[in-house]
Amino acid sequence: MAALVDQFAGQVFGLCYRMLGNRQDAEDVAQETFVRVFRSLPQFDRERDFRPWLLAIAGNRCRSWLSSRRRVPLPTDLVDDLEDEAAEVQGIRALTEEVALALGGLREEYRTAFLLFHQHELSYAEISATMDCPVGTVKTWIHRARQELARQLRARGVVEESPHEV
Repeated sequence: MAALVDQFAGQVFGLCYRMLGNRQDAEDVAQETFVRVFRSLPQFDRERDFRPWLLAIAGNRCRSWLSSRRRVPLPTDLVDDLEDEAAEVQGIRALTEEVALALGGLREEYRTAFLLFHQHELSYAEISATMDCPVGTVKTWIHRARQELARQLRARGVVEESPHEV
């Protein structure tokens, strides 16, 4: 069990943190995820890949947590003291915060599919299995997440509109 946690703890925590936006909540839900995984291991279909199954459980635990809290995930690790940071680091932190805020404003399924694809580097097929939906739906959700993120970032003045966009 320890080897399993060591191997996947970072991925599970990362997904939980990005979905919940709060370090403490993410730690709690990641721990709940592994408890659920250990209880469900006897029912695991060994024909399937383990990682998408594990991340599906983590995503489901996050959604349950969010629905029980009835709140929109917002990042809580705000930059406290930017004055001491170099201008480049300030820009990176500001951009990171803006992207986190924009991610928090996405529909849940868009955000989950986007994070599984871009952060966890799952294939469309793996995301489809994880989220229990068709591959075409996953592609649509990721595309719409990208569009909505870009729209939000343009609206907030974080990025400029491309001359190729209408």
